[in-house]
Amino acid sequence: MIRILFFTLLLSTGQFAFSQTCCSGGVPLSNNLGLPNEGKKSLIVGLNYDYNNLNTLNAGSERLNDDSRLRITNSILLNVGYAFTDRLSIESLFTWVNQTRTISQFSNENFSETSGVGDAVFLAKYAFHDILGANTVLNLGLGTKVPFGKSDLNTSEGFQLTADLQPGSGAWDLLGWLSVSKVLNFRPSAILSGSLTYRATGKNNSYLNNSSVYEFGNVWQGNLGYTDQVLLYNVIFNPGLIVKYRKAVKDKIDASEIPNTGGDWVFVRPELGVQIATNVLLTTKVEIPIYSYVDGTQLTPTLRFTVGVSLRFKKKESIILN
Repeated sequence: MIRILFFTLLLSTGQFAFSQTCCSGGVPLSNNLGLPNEGKKSLIVGLNYDYNNLNTLNAGSERLNDDSRLRITNSILLNVGYAFTDRLSIESLFTWVNQTRTISQFSNENFSETSGVGDAVFLAKYAFHDILGANTVLNLGLGTKVPFGKSDLNTSEGFQLTADLQPGSGAWDLLGWLSVSKVLNFRPSAILSGSLTYRATGKNNSYLNNSSVYEFGNVWQGNLGYTDQVLLYNVIFNPGLIVKYRKAVKDKIDASEIPNTGGDWVFVRPELGVQIATNVLLTTKVEIPIYSYVDGTQLTPTLRFTVGVSLRFKKKESIILN
């Protein structure tokens, strides 16, 4: 009980007030799952840079006139996916993350920064073709988040940083993933798709120098999108528009809920892919929040930008002539 009271008091002080972001400032794990299955013995390697700016302070759904707090997360994301068959595939996501937090109050500025290897995700997927009708694909996935990243970094003064600023979570998570896509009959180059991801978070039993147990809130994330393919100047462009809903429950310390964590968010994400070669795809994404309702008062996302490249390889089947 003393630790809980101490932690609550810490969150209410000027240095840490409203610093919790319900994982919105962390590594975008769920955003980058769902590599396509390109067929038996195909390999996909993707490298992305993700920039997440959090400079919006909300109380519930009300935006406060306060820009004294700024969180920036820079992430390098490496995706690797391999298809054993046209149905069975695996994918992995490795991360490196840099996070900064700046709080400006009364002509004083408090700056914190962390960098390091983040957590990783491993996911096994199985595809069901035409099970929901012609030109449809249903994908089911099950995986885990592995706590590769450090979760016990300290400030220069020797105090351990709060959980939302650590490169890693210090906990194993269970991931469930489902996606459905359909090629539209009136336009064969267009695809309507939806996905749902659930992350059941584990517990960091060594939080605050092994004195507490920290647990990030479980997270639901749903996406609904439309993508198309256009040939322009002999180059294939893949424009798309995604609507994302994210729900996170409150974090816990020693099994007690932490104030100013958890909430609901809705984002819109325009995307554009450019097929610069047969097996090379450049992608850019801009994610803009259009609605948020947070528990208590929190710093929430203002803008997210992602750019990357993916390489596709497929082993040629050998032909045996009699």
